[in-house]
Amino acid sequence: MKRDRETMKIDMNGFIAGRIDTFIEDLKTLVNIDSSSDNIAGIAHVAPFLSRRLAAIGFSVRIEKLGDRGVPCLQAANRSGDRPFDILFLGHMDTVFPTGEAEKRPFALDGDRATGPGVCDMKGGLLVALHVLEALHHDGVLDRLSIGVCFNGDEEVGSAAARQWIEEHARNSRRVFVFEPCRPGHRFVLQRKGGGGFQITARGASAHAGVEPEKGANAAVEIAHQAIAVQRFNDDAGEGVSAHVTVIRGGDKTNIIPDEARASVDVRVAKKSDVAPVEAFFQSLPENTHVPGVTLTVSGGVGRPPMEADERTMQLWRLIEEKAAEVGLPIEFISTGGCSDGNFTSALGIPTIDGMGPVGANAHRQDEYVELGSIVPQVQLIASVCKAIAQEKK
Repeated sequence: MKRDRETMKIDMNGFIAGRIDTFIEDLKTLVNIDSSSDNIAGIAHVAPFLSRRLAAIGFSVRIEKLGDRGVPCLQAANRSGDRPFDILFLGHMDTVFPTGEAEKRPFALDGDRATGPGVCDMKGGLLVALHVLEALHHDGVLDRLSIGVCFNGDEEVGSAAARQWIEEHARNSRRVFVFEPCRPGHRFVLQRKGGGGFQITARGASAHAGVEPEKGANAAVEIAHQAIAVQRFNDDAGEGVSAHVTVIRGGDKTNIIPDEARASVDVRVAKKSDVAPVEAFFQSLPENTHVPGVTLTVSGGVGRPPMEADERTMQLWRLIEEKAAEVGLPIEFISTGGCSDGNFTSALGIPTIDGMGPVGANAHRQDEYVELGSIVPQVQLIASVCKAIAQEKK
């Protein structure tokens, strides 16, 4: 006899709540695997753990090795053929922490928090995605949904190997859920700044700094002028744009006028329309030098587009709000300056909701944590949203 929807809802939520110990044990397993972006073997160790569980609930799974380094990237789907995915689940298996970090400070429970390298960014998010899919399978909802999974292995270093692969799957998806951590207070992410970087290189002429400095052309002084120019641009560029000189190098010895100096600049933009003016400014710098005899070259660009919330994204957000309200879970959304792979999918015009992982904070720091009390509500909320999407297809 077919169960009514309310009974199914209770069953699925109860199933999720009853597996919290499994979730925590899974989290311990993943956090204790070193998987920094340069640790190919570690990332390759994370992928099979997830792929076995996905295969057990009927997903076809493949581990791709992308780019020159053969970065492991996990792709899975519960449907074959060319039909678009109803939802693409997006995440990353790499962390920023060096090999040996997991042994130095392994997974631990500290009151109402879980700690350890990558616990919220984003091994907790990978497991929210996995446990949502296992709950949907338990409830029979996967029979009515087409879901794709892309977990890449180089997000923390810009997704150079995985970007094209992610975009290919996103183009074949109706919506994207990104399982980066949800912010404290159950704040999801609907907007992210785009990001990029520029390198400014000054080349002049060396000379003895004490005997004949006038025969030199000081590249370091030119870079100082350019750093000031960047700061002025940053001050005048308007809301949502930032450009900051973060690294300066030049010179070898204190008694030699430096013939070469370099500056690295971090750039963030809030809107697609900001990209062209930013890139035009940096490309104009070689025409505006200050030290005679010094030339400039500029390389780089805004490589990661901004994530912007359009009307279709807001429509999806309203569904999430509705489901959260049904269980009395207060949620909101924020904008952030940090980037994720959701920037790529949003720029393609695919409705993208980020922050689908457990609530956590202090990513990339040794005091990174996940709020244990957020795990069950987050899995329940996302599973209920997926169920609502399945019901809309009837």
